[in-house]
Amino acid sequence: MLAAADCDVVALDVDAEAVARVNSGVMPFQEEGAADTLTAVRAAGRFSATTNARAIADVDVVVVVIGTPVDDHLNPDPNAVVAAIEECLPYLNDNQLVMLRSTIYPGVTRSVGRMLEERGVKAPVVFCPERILEGHALRELRTLPQIVGAMSLDGAERATAVFDHLDVQCMVVTPEEAELAKLFTNTWRYIKFAAANQFWEMANDAGLDFARIREAITFDYPRAADLPGPGFAAGPCLFKDAMQLSAFAKNTFALGHSAMLVNEGMPLYVVDRLAARFDLENMTVGILGMAFKAGSDDSRSSLSYKLKRTLRFRAKRVLTTDPYVTSDPSLSPLDVVLEQADLIVIGAPHSEYKALVTDKPVIDVWDLQGNGTLV
Repeated sequence: MLAAADCDVVALDVDAEAVARVNSGVMPFQEEGAADTLTAVRAAGRFSATTNARAIADVDVVVVVIGTPVDDHLNPDPNAVVAAIEECLPYLNDNQLVMLRSTIYPGVTRSVGRMLEERGVKAPVVFCPERILEGHALRELRTLPQIVGAMSLDGAERATAVFDHLDVQCMVVTPEEAELAKLFTNTWRYIKFAAANQFWEMANDAGLDFARIREAITFDYPRAADLPGPGFAAGPCLFKDAMQLSAFAKNTFALGHSAMLVNEGMPLYVVDRLAARFDLENMTVGILGMAFKAGSDDSRSSLSYKLKRTLRFRAKRVLTTDPYVTSDPSLSPLDVVLEQADLIVIGAPHSEYKALVTDKPVIDVWDLQGNGTLV
């Protein structure tokens, strides 16, 4: 978006294949409007990608989009961002602004600032968390206010000037306030999804359709308008950020742990219900949608894969398909899955499945087809 706003932008990445694709005019992932924007900014000479870190030596603003991951034991690694920036130290200078964008563990912004200062680089460091919905980033970057977590007035002013190119408002806070604002935002969504999923399980166990109950709750009732429907709440952010917040709270964040147990337990619950209704051992089950959300090609941390692994222990055979995911060679075409499966489970609520026609039983937790969520 900055390139489209007449800024000169260079993207640095260690993935040579992704860099080559971008430089040839091909987006490495799916994003609404991004393909046309990439074509336009490349034609204007405003954007390029490289694997050579020397490219950042002459820029005014260094935007870092390396997040803080959690390991197999759900512990965050607060050193990941610091280590990545440390590799670029030879090309950083006092006249630049270093802007962190991806979700980070509280305290990382100041850690980066201290590291740069100790190495003799006086560039201000700010944390401006991404607030966009994956797949709609270009639109939301121009419509949503930005949070600027700054340690100095100079850093705040320079970061605000960057977002002036996108004509959006900024709210300036401390780095720690910005870091927690991002974690609180994602974790709040995760908790809401967990509440909806547990409500759904309770209704389902009672033989009642949560879709009808939710419709009754939310109908012309603004105070309940934010009650989401059930589904597989996953992806690369919500679970991870809830666990980062838990670590920050010294593992006393009981609400976050409970949300994780509910959301991560959804595939297990669904399979148990299916085993009670169907003879799974003698059935082929087809899962439609392996991305972590609708209309996306991103399968990172998708619970459809947890559903697949669980079903492989209970069913005779499991087939999977997705109209967007191209990174998984085990996927089959939709028509093959529909033909060979005895039972269909909608894993991701892609719009392509709304008008699905099949004589096989369809398990639709999302109520994508409007036939209820009872399993």
